[in-house]
Amino acid sequence: MFTLSITPRFYETDAFGHINNTVITGWFETAREPIFRLFNPSMVIKNLPLILARVEVDFVAQIYYGADIEIKTWIEHIGNSSFIVAHEAWQNNQCVARGKAVQVYFDFITQKSSPIPEPDRIQLQQHVILV
Repeated sequence: MFTLSITPRFYETDAFGHINNTVITGWFETAREPIFRLFNPSMVIKNLPLILARVEVDFVAQIYYGADIEIKTWIEHIGNSSFIVAHEAWQNNQCVARGKAVQVYFDFITQKSSPIPEPDRIQLQQHVILV
């Protein structure tokens, strides 16, 4: 499992003093960077063979400015050419959001998905957690 600590910024709040719901997907994407590095250690973006096919977020509790957020990230499932990344956001020892992202191994030359290469699959498998 990967973890990331985020300090909410004031501008991420909404009129009610909560963290705006659009911010969470950005935090989750930031938390996927260690997974991106499995495929592209140098993080040269043009060499990253992944595209995002789907995101979903469940807002479990209100998220506030003034207390750090811990994002927990792991691999939930590995398919032939895609995999599911799961996330949880925790604030003050409470799960405040859950989400999933479907990442697809993608060939930008053919503009089609491709099977995940075995070396990458092995690395992903090391981070699978079944909840």
